Amino acid sequence: MIQNDILQPQDRPALGHWIPLSFQHVFAMFGATILVPLLTGLNPATALFTAGTGTMLFILCTKAKVPAFLGSSFSFIAPLIAVTASHGLSYALGGAIAAGLFYCIIAQIIRFSGTGWLDRVLPPVVIGSVIVVIGLFLAPTAMNMAMLDGNGSYSLVFLSIAAVTLGITIIANIFLKGFFSAIPILIGLFSGYIFTLVMGIFIPAYAIIDFQIVKDAAWIGLPVFHVPSFSIIPILIFVIVSLATICEHLGDMVVTSKIVGQDFYKDPGLHRTLTGDGLASAWAAIWGGPPNTTYSENVGVMAITRVYSVWVIGGAAVIAVLLSFFTKFGAIIQTIPTPVLGGVSILLFGIIASSGLRTIVESGVDFKDKRNLIITSVILVIGIGGGRLAFNITGDLQFELAGIALATVVGIFLNLVIPETKKAG
Repeated sequence: MIQNDILQPQDRPALGHWIPLSFQHVFAMFGATILVPLLTGLNPATALFTAGTGTMLFILCTKAKVPAFLGSSFSFIAPLIAVTASHGLSYALGGAIAAGLFYCIIAQIIRFSGTGWLDRVLPPVVIGSVIVVIGLFLAPTAMNMAMLDGNGSYSLVFLSIAAVTLGITIIANIFLKGFFSAIPILIGLFSGYIFTLVMGIFIPAYAIIDFQIVKDAAWIGLPVFHVPSFSIIPILIFVIVSLATICEHLGDMVVTSKIVGQDFYKDPGLHRTLTGDGLASAWAAIWGGPPNTTYSENVGVMAITRVYSVWVIGGAAVIAVLLSFFTKFGAIIQTIPTPVLGGVSILLFGIIASSGLRTIVESGVDFKDKRNLIITSVILVIGIGGGRLAFNITGDLQFELAGIALATVVGIFLNLVIPETKKAG
């Protein structure tokens, strides 16, 4: 039933409206969902499959009460890249599975004890600083994609492609209205692709798109799956980083609750939404996809349309799964030039860092307080500067904690041991 032109979570639209409404959510999540696997060496088609099936799993865990689409998480890009480089992709996937299961453990603790202890361990000064580190840690990756060619040499051609892509993405984000304002990343990717394609016709240096992979691909096929492996160090890295993403989930549920006008913290309960998020992330990694997270892009679509139907979100999940089996479609995605990805990444990674700053500002963190200033300063330098703690445990087994994970641990430790400043009467 529709009341005041609003579709509530339990309302099912007519089929003629249902399909286009679901496609709208697919377009909203599409650019970001395929970008994460492209940046981390995973398969975009697999990411679509795990995003769709993960969303279905989330709907099941939340008793079909929370309208949320789950797509590839940007917060896990850094650990995916770092662990893949040091241990291999299979161990990165194993770490992601552990992080998802850790969500479930935290969910059960929250179920019985509430969220007060989490606020104490991970206050805004820690979480905001860690999110800033996540974004800035990835900044060199974005710039390298934007400036360096396949041989690792500086390329003005690559930089021009990245600049055009970035410019169009910014324009789309600021000036477009309605539905198109929800898909600036997709618009930027498409425009950068077309620009490269057209320039390649007239200028040989721009002819960097190779369609051979599309010609060789079958029309229909299975997504590319990977088998995960497990090791203590990758697991620790992902679990520690997940402390920040758990807090992102808490914020996402607050925003979604406000938009829909229902308190999802109480019904179906934060423990259910967090369990659904965690199981969806573990499920994704089992199949070789990136960990999932609730998508603000799709929340934005709901805010604009006032369509909060879980049926619409479920329809988008089904469409994403169907798209994952069109192998040629996945091959076309893989032809997206590196500088195009670099152009949108400059904005995306910066937005991650800026969201950390927003967390700090909106939470009213006082940097006149030396305690807050010290905690943030240490987190930023360790995380961005590449801090590393490593030592041999026994034989060939080495313990290593570095970058974001180490910065998070140190931030939590400082927050717990540095006494809070007493405010004058």
